Amino acid sequence: MLPLALTMGEPAGIGGEITLKLWSRRDRATPVFFVVDDADRLRDLAQRLGLDVPVSIIGAPAESFECFPSALPVLPQRLAAPAIPGQPDPANGPATRAAIERAVAFVQAGEAAAIVTNPIHKKTLYAAGFSYPGHTEFLAALAGIETPPVMMLACPDLRVVPVTVHVSLADALKTLSTEAIVETARITADSLTEHFGIARPRLAVAGLNPHAGEDGSMGREEIERIAPAIAELRRQGVDAFGPVPPDALFIPRARRGYDAAVCMYHDQALIPLKALDVDGGVNVTLGLPFIRTSPDHGTAFDIAGTGRASESSLLAAIRMARDMADRRPASATGREA
Repeated sequence: MLPLALTMGEPAGIGGEITLKLWSRRDRATPVFFVVDDADRLRDLAQRLGLDVPVSIIGAPAESFECFPSALPVLPQRLAAPAIPGQPDPANGPATRAAIERAVAFVQAGEAAAIVTNPIHKKTLYAAGFSYPGHTEFLAALAGIETPPVMMLACPDLRVVPVTVHVSLADALKTLSTEAIVETARITADSLTEHFGIARPRLAVAGLNPHAGEDGSMGREEIERIAPAIAELRRQGVDAFGPVPPDALFIPRARRGYDAAVCMYHDQALIPLKALDVDGGVNVTLGLPFIRTSPDHGTAFDIAGTGRASESSLLAAIRMARDMADRRPASATGREA
């Protein structure tokens, strides 16, 4: 078994706090992880928050297992400037980026089982010369893949996948295409089999318009873009159905009928998931050659350093990454999750 690699995220955000809390409240079921971070800043943060978290500097991921029961394993990544909660500094952007790069390198080298990323602050990274829209695109570049990865948000009662993600609603309507729906759903189905052990995933495909367009009277996107995508998916052997009216897709009875919902835009997917389980939601990147999860929240500068941040979503992300890594060999047998 390999440990999980956790990145520092934005040093001025809540990533350090929830990492410390996660280790301090560990039990025997908590997966072993190490964090690529500045050891001194974690020690200072633990002291400020009154958390009894010894920090142990390690030289390689494998050393995590020996020290994890008694100390938080840290692979050191020095910051260029002091990390002040709630006050991001572009000088620390290169260290944030390097932590991600090193975590990916550990997974690619077979030294870590998966990556769990703490939240980053894109504006600060941009000011430091970061040229990618976000984590997902950067991870794809590091993996050397051309097909854009897919973002899935998951909690125990729901998995959702948006076809268009971090664009305006107006741009989402313009860019939504049959080809994008097929590609997103195909990657989702393959990943549910490989990483979640579901032999034949069933995908519900949401409509875009009220009442899923009501036969074209409220919009023709369902007829011209979404229905053809579903037909193509079924031709390829994917168990997909729809378009389902969005207002009926997420009620309890409907959720029992599918393994994931493919949604047309960001908020159509994220609003129901966060309403169901804002603390237990996990961001999973599908389509990468390695496993990556993340808490389903941001840097929370407004509460950084106050001790109020909850580690629940990070714990869920750690557990899901461990489960996905452990399940991969079994997926070849077609065993159901």
